[in-house]
Amino acid sequence: MSGSAARFVVLTLLFVLPSSRVSTADDASPVDFSKDIAPIFRDRCLSCHAEKAEGRLQLTSEAAWQKGGESGALMQPGNVESSLIWQRVIAGTDSDLKMPPDGSRLSADQLGRLRQWIESGAEWPRGLELKSAQAAALEHWAFQPVGRPQVPDVSGPDLARNEIDAFVLTGLAERELSGPDVAKLRRMAPEADSLTLLRRVTLDLTGLPPTTDQVSAFVSDNTPEAYEHAVDRLLASPNYGERWARPWLDLCHFADTDGYLTDQKRPVAWRYRQWLIDVLNRDLPFDQFTMEQLAGDLLPDPSTDQMMATGFLRNTLSNREGGADLEEFRVEQIVDRVRIFGTGWLGLTVGCARCHDHKYDPLSQKEFFQLYAFFDQADEVNIDVPLPGEQAAFDKTYADYRRSHDELTASVKADVDALQQRWEARMLEAVANPGVAPLWDRQWEVLGLIWGGHLGEGQLEGCVIVQTPWDQRTQDERDRLLDYFLARGSLIDEAKFAELKLPAIAGELTELRKSVAWPTRAPVMRDARFARPVRVHTRGDFRVPGDLVEPALPAWLNPGPLVVDRSANETARAVRFAERTTTMPRSEPPSGDRLDLALWLVSPENPLTARVVVNRMWQEFFGRGLVDPVDDFGLRGQDPSHPELLDWLASEFIARGWSMKQMHRLIVTSATYRQSSVSRPELFAIDPQNRLLARQIPLRVSSDQVRDTALSVSGLLDPRIGGPSVFPPQPESVAKEGFSNDWPTSEGPDRYRRALYTWQQRLSPFAQNVTFDAPPPNSVCTRRERSNSPLQALTLLNDPVFFEAAQGLARRMLGEMHATDHERLEAMIRRVLARPATGAELDSLTFYLNDQRQLLKNDVAAFEFLAPQGIDGIERSEVAAWTGVCSVAMNLHEFLTRD
Repeated sequence: MSGSAARFVVLTLLFVLPSSRVSTADDASPVDFSKDIAPIFRDRCLSCHAEKAEGRLQLTSEAAWQKGGESGALMQPGNVESSLIWQRVIAGTDSDLKMPPDGSRLSADQLGRLRQWIESGAEWPRGLELKSAQAAALEHWAFQPVGRPQVPDVSGPDLARNEIDAFVLTGLAERELSGPDVAKLRRMAPEADSLTLLRRVTLDLTGLPPTTDQVSAFVSDNTPEAYEHAVDRLLASPNYGERWARPWLDLCHFADTDGYLTDQKRPVAWRYRQWLIDVLNRDLPFDQFTMEQLAGDLLPDPSTDQMMATGFLRNTLSNREGGADLEEFRVEQIVDRVRIFGTGWLGLTVGCARCHDHKYDPLSQKEFFQLYAFFDQADEVNIDVPLPGEQAAFDKTYADYRRSHDELTASVKADVDALQQRWEARMLEAVANPGVAPLWDRQWEVLGLIWGGHLGEGQLEGCVIVQTPWDQRTQDERDRLLDYFLARGSLIDEAKFAELKLPAIAGELTELRKSVAWPTRAPVMRDARFARPVRVHTRGDFRVPGDLVEPALPAWLNPGPLVVDRSANETARAVRFAERTTTMPRSEPPSGDRLDLALWLVSPENPLTARVVVNRMWQEFFGRGLVDPVDDFGLRGQDPSHPELLDWLASEFIARGWSMKQMHRLIVTSATYRQSSVSRPELFAIDPQNRLLARQIPLRVSSDQVRDTALSVSGLLDPRIGGPSVFPPQPESVAKEGFSNDWPTSEGPDRYRRALYTWQQRLSPFAQNVTFDAPPPNSVCTRRERSNSPLQALTLLNDPVFFEAAQGLARRMLGEMHATDHERLEAMIRRVLARPATGAELDSLTFYLNDQRQLLKNDVAAFEFLAPQGIDGIERSEVAAWTGVCSVAMNLHEFLTRD
């Protein structure tokens, strides 16, 4: 090697590995081809050197790489520098010979493993064949049609309560286990005691602990179906919808603000949350649930509820900062919607393909933008959806408004119409030809109207009125756009505006609008009035358009014809499903729309949706999914622990009419769910993550549940269902973290609403949510983390809400005026833990109570702090002592854990 060539190689290595060196055979552990080399080939090489064989080179088998390609032999085993593959992967970035040709260079670790493999002889495991992601996808289990596995026939000492147990027991029996406890290893844990089971299922189905009345009713039910009766009652509870709204809101990262720097408020975002709670409570089938959220506006003659369902797509972040590039952030919203769709229904990380072909899955960048095209043809609008009582108030005030409005504008109507039409034409021209009319850049708000930007309360609320033909606008749209034009359109003809005294008229109209009791609005989506051509964004940059694409599904999912036949075809579709779709018109253009996409998602041709959804259900009841993580059903995802069970659940979900409540009932009534969570030492070494499902798993309650549980047992919880978001107390310093943020702490019953209704501020989230691992409302979350930290303990002891809960529980216990300490402590444990107290617990609590009494006896400041409100007939120091005891009870591990 010449001196210049040597220097080139050294400089190239310095470029590739700026802060680390390539490991060698002398300082590394033995290389494993399957673990160390095959992933490099799959991720970086096989897209070109598998079935396509660029340069006639394949890297799929030992014989293929030994054969080499157009450039000769690929490797010289034992001689790294002479190996062609090494020369290409370390080639400089400007070289035409560098490999891989696109994307980042191989990392230091990857180069080190590749060097070591070549030096050690480049051995390829016999019989092993690699495939590109596209070829592997044709065989990948998750992309195959959902089957209907035969339910195993099980017998023996274990009782299979339903089909789930048969699959789990069979899985345990088939494990290759050995040792003296093998018989125990192949069996489930015994069933949990009845009260533990009641508390578990109540928390899982409603997010709240059982009340003492519910515990008493359960204990009094002596029938063999007592547990099933309790389950049915919980499924019928309105609290069910609140509990199961939470994971779906995490998925679409619901929030009450925009995000980005100014984090502006979304005062009616809660209308979507309300819709979600309601449909979960009435068990809207998941196929309809899917269609309404993705395309409710495209259904025939959509109802108000179906329109409100599309608020699902409005949960993306928005940027309304002055000077923001509205098209840039509109694009970001569409990309976010594609990510949510991919995670929620396909269980795939589709967002990875925005800038380049997916590294691990077969999704290409072109296919990503074909999915993008489905969502790009929709605009954000807000519609009137009156709350109870609002319609009458609106009707009463609107007539006078209408008359006064028309009288005020009658004398200038012809002139104003002409001016406004010129103004609108210039707006559209400015958008179609950016930079040609810089004068109109000052009217960026109107550009937001045209392209569907969310402008906020008082600024037309994001309605895309300018796109709508003049004669097709509603009266409300005409009024709103006229008011907006009179206030901001003077640039079209300032002299004429002055002559007609339009600024003064604009001010009068603004005041006039205040006289109307306008109904509450709701954020929804509407099909775009004009088609937007969609092109691939080169390297993910919308400013560098590539090839034109139309809406389409990835071919490797075997979707069949894209446009789903919406005619009545009862042989191909269940009667119930066909009845919904008979009147749906065929989409225009023929390439498909959001409704076609939604129909395909819940069609028999889609292998993923049913599997993905039941897997997330399973995670909620067992801490992890049968496929874990639940958002990766791709080629690099983990195989299901019980593949036959997963497919049976998916097929059963469809067979039961996509009923979520029926599937939840099926799971919680299984023996698998009802097992004890007591640790089994014989299982820990072989199954630390409980993949075998040989016991239940104790789960620390979520950030929502820890608050709701405390409020519930204390008697403070406000049981109202739904409504606007509220502002529980939190440190003032947290509220001030956001840009122009304020946190008007709620008083009265609103102070004690369920955590689901807490105002979700993206830029400065509610402090308790952060402390207890709630996900940030800026990105998709399919699984909440669980931790146990000192900060959580301090919050439970000192946070105003938990402190008030301890005071509330103390007042409830002391309300039993003639009860003894022993009786009150027993009642406290029953309320807090839903079970009788043990003798040891009562002894410890009695000792602590007496100790608190002694400490507080002469400390007036302390007991006044602990008990600012007394109880008639009881000394405040006594109330304070009981507050301390109740706080201890509400900090117990058992209280914070779903066992």
